[in-house]
Amino acid sequence: MRCTVSGVEQERATGFAQRWREWQADRVSSLADPYGWLALVSLDWLGDQPKAYPGLPGLWWQDDDAAYFDPQGAEARYEGAPVRERLRFELVQSGAGTRVVAGDVEIEVARRGGYLIRVHDPKAPVLAAFRGVPAYEPAEEWVLTGSYEPFDEPRPTTVGAVVEGLTHVYSAPGVVRFRHGGEEHALTAFNGVNGGLSILFTDATSGVTTYAANRSLSVPPPAADGSVVLDFNRAENLPCAFTDFATCPLPPEGNRLPFAVEAGERTPYERA
Repeated sequence: MRCTVSGVEQERATGFAQRWREWQADRVSSLADPYGWLALVSLDWLGDQPKAYPGLPGLWWQDDDAAYFDPQGAEARYEGAPVRERLRFELVQSGAGTRVVAGDVEIEVARRGGYLIRVHDPKAPVLAAFRGVPAYEPAEEWVLTGSYEPFDEPRPTTVGAVVEGLTHVYSAPGVVRFRHGGEEHALTAFNGVNGGLSILFTDATSGVTTYAANRSLSVPPPAADGSVVLDFNRAENLPCAFTDFATCPLPPEGNRLPFAVEAGERTPYERA
């Protein structure tokens, strides 16, 4: 009987590790996108006067409401069509950016307080040197069950950023509570993808074996009874862990865990 139980447990552990390795492979593939975060080669904050930037077409500037691009006759494409006239980009603060294509590069326009432009180049040195993400070995002990407690109304939550003087504002729908080491912990959650949650956190490994500023944990949608699964094996580095051209948010106040989460992604090779 002992052998049978041992065999079942071994099979479960093997399946768990295999699913994690498949997730890790997808994660590495995503990071290796030729126009992704690792392809960033510059970041410039736009001013209120039209300005040319080295290697980029046309003129770029902003006002209080939007960013602008005037091609000045240079070749560029936006949403698949040639740019012939001035473009106006009115974007959401801390939201998704948009991109102008110029030759082999993509110029991202984003709003982070003011407007910025970032160049994604498939020949970027960081991308060329990328060799995966170091991580702790997967362990089932780091799959924890918690409970989601929604606020009566989502709360606008201001957090700092890895860029000094910059802040981000996100909507926090509630908190996730869970127990570890005999104590209860609570983490403010932001909206994730497909009805799930996103948690920014630090812990006792931060700045030691994991990236100092933050890590992110995606949590699947809560069950009908409010229960959630926190798989810290899938804690990810944010883009700022890999590149200096990111403006990543810091965790909200209170989202520092007092214990070492020895699971998930570790400090990237590029930062070690």
